[in-house]
Amino acid sequence: MKKICCALIAWLPLAAFAYPFEVEKQLNGAEVSVTTQEIDHNMGALLLYNYGETEAECSGVFRNGPEAPRTRKVLLAPGQSSNLTIKFARSIIKLRVKLTCGLKG
Repeated sequence: MKKICCALIAWLPLAAFAYPFEVEKQLNGAEVSVTTQEIDHNMGALLLYNYGETEAECSGVFRNGPEAPRTRKVLLAPGQSSNLTIKFARSIIKLRVKLTCGLKG
């Protein structure tokens, strides 16, 4: 019985970090793929990959409840990937992101 309780307690932190992402994308002709990443209870990230043939300029506005929205920007060359990471002061319950991308030039 002790072993079962210890195993359950060991798995608890892995399940505690799961929070939903809500991503609103406006790609405007850019060929960018978006993957969400949960890093910690108060950190999240978007992994962006530009599979197009031209540079893409992306901007993400991250919102977590009552905290002020935070913006992250990146310029992606063709075939390049990059992370937009964010850390909030409070634990994330639901992370809302508005991602806007466009072709550079």
